[in-house]
Amino acid sequence: MKRRFSIVLAGLAAATSLTAAPVLAGGPTSADIVNDAATPGDVISYGMGPQQQRFSTLDKLNSSNVKGLVPVFAASLGGEKQRGQESQPLVYDGTIYVTGSYSRLFAFDARTGEKKWEYNARLPDGIMPCCDVVNRGAAIHGDKIIFATLDAHLIALDRHTGKVIWNKKLADYQAGYSATAAPLIVKDMVITGNSGGEFGIIGEVSARNVDTGELIWTRPTIEGHMGSLNGKPSTMTGKLNASWTGDLWKTGGGATWLGGTYDPETNLLFFGTGNPGPWNSNLRPGDNLYTASTLAIDPDTGEIKWHYQTTPHDGWDFDGVNEFIPFDATMKVKGKDVPMKLGAKADRNGYFYVLDRTNGKLVSANKFVMQTTWADGINLKTGRPNFIPANRPGAPNGAEKGTTVFASPSFLGGKNWMPMAYSKDTGLFYVPSNDWGMDIWNEPIAYKKGAAYLGAGFTIKPIAEDHIGALRAMDPTTGKIVWEYKNKAPLWGGVLATRGNLVFTGTPEGYLKAFDAKTGAELWKFQTGSGVVGSPITWEQDGEQYVAVMSGWGGAVPLWGGEVAKTFKEISQGGSLWVFKLPK
Repeated sequence: MKRRFSIVLAGLAAATSLTAAPVLAGGPTSADIVNDAATPGDVISYGMGPQQQRFSTLDKLNSSNVKGLVPVFAASLGGEKQRGQESQPLVYDGTIYVTGSYSRLFAFDARTGEKKWEYNARLPDGIMPCCDVVNRGAAIHGDKIIFATLDAHLIALDRHTGKVIWNKKLADYQAGYSATAAPLIVKDMVITGNSGGEFGIIGEVSARNVDTGELIWTRPTIEGHMGSLNGKPSTMTGKLNASWTGDLWKTGGGATWLGGTYDPETNLLFFGTGNPGPWNSNLRPGDNLYTASTLAIDPDTGEIKWHYQTTPHDGWDFDGVNEFIPFDATMKVKGKDVPMKLGAKADRNGYFYVLDRTNGKLVSANKFVMQTTWADGINLKTGRPNFIPANRPGAPNGAEKGTTVFASPSFLGGKNWMPMAYSKDTGLFYVPSNDWGMDIWNEPIAYKKGAAYLGAGFTIKPIAEDHIGALRAMDPTTGKIVWEYKNKAPLWGGVLATRGNLVFTGTPEGYLKAFDAKTGAELWKFQTGSGVVGSPITWEQDGEQYVAVMSGWGGAVPLWGGEVAKTFKEISQGGSLWVFKLPK
């Protein structure tokens, strides 16, 4: 739409808010991707911009007219490969690109929904994804569309034909590695993380040449492991045995399974890291760096510039992978209003963190869920949680399991993978959260390659009669919840905010819903036929504003949710791309 499609729109430019961009041969560049949030005629990055604020400047669709929103088409992914559809679509040059379960990638005509091509990765029988066969999206650069696969490969396809350009192995799937996140394009590099934290793997962030797939640098996330740069060892991550006992750092976890964000202003990548291995924290004394953390990484070298650990010595599977979203705001500092470069993260542990993104210093931390039984707050001076020792699962006694404790949030998190949105108009973050708890206990465990490495058991439980899911509008300057919308089932999809005073998200019950961004009033909903666990987007096409979302129930909840999952076992599976607009 920005390139060849801009010619079609040239005659409409005076009547629309879309600024025509020059036609560039070969497709989007790294500079175009950095500017994605300012070009509403396409969506060429996960999160609708490298900072992933998921905010659109479009307002033709707004809180006054959204009640008239109707479907344009629904494009089925087809076949028997349904399961969870957690993808965010990309839109470019009249084509919608979307990944599907079982490591598939589709190209659909953006006006008609007609399928242009489909690519199916040839997955081996022994893949070991912990949390469904999902994929969260692709990246686009030049004539390539790039995505990761469940057998831990990174594949670049020709975006016109779906033919393979290059295919690179990221890690050994037989050791438990996989990949599900949308890649990030920065400076002509493909930046990716890895999955497999439940299998004793080592988390890593890596950068590859976007044209060839050749490795440029790697950064392991666990102390004691050596990074690389241009084919040579670079620096060790942290210090060997500084926060790990013995050889436990060799199976330390810390997967970077949600991918990262990029801030051009500070030239920093922000990647969250997952749980330490094993879950049984009694086996690994210490903070276990750099698990359950946010890492700020230099994209040019792969060096860690700062880190902030949200859950030191994690014993509840509170992965710290959730997205860290850069934003600017004025904060009270010693009674004075100070403009600051900030970043926000709604962590799985139930706290909403605001950090100075230039140095990682904690600015504020506030609870965004009903309860946090594992800690009673965050110490703003030290940045560390105020742990409640009695609510840490007990050590096993020989072959017997340890003392069971009740913990809230559950290990599925106050917020899991589903991305929040930030509105530059309201100054609010819109957080898809869940209120639930769990009984959790520790068990004996030993590492075995390719086997689950938990050392814990659990039973997830609801903690409220009227809801589990809650879409909450958080004010990052005060830490207060401005409004909330409660949903009976867990919320497991991403959020979109727009200049039209709208917030969109989906529900497992099958609805895509629109809310008033200021008040939280529900303004519109549409039943898609299956649970919505994808991330909605919006763009302008032919002078009209469109909205799209994937529908297809799945993900971690039906697999790990126990009694909670049984409550919603009747939700139909599916696999469809839905596209909406206002009627003319």
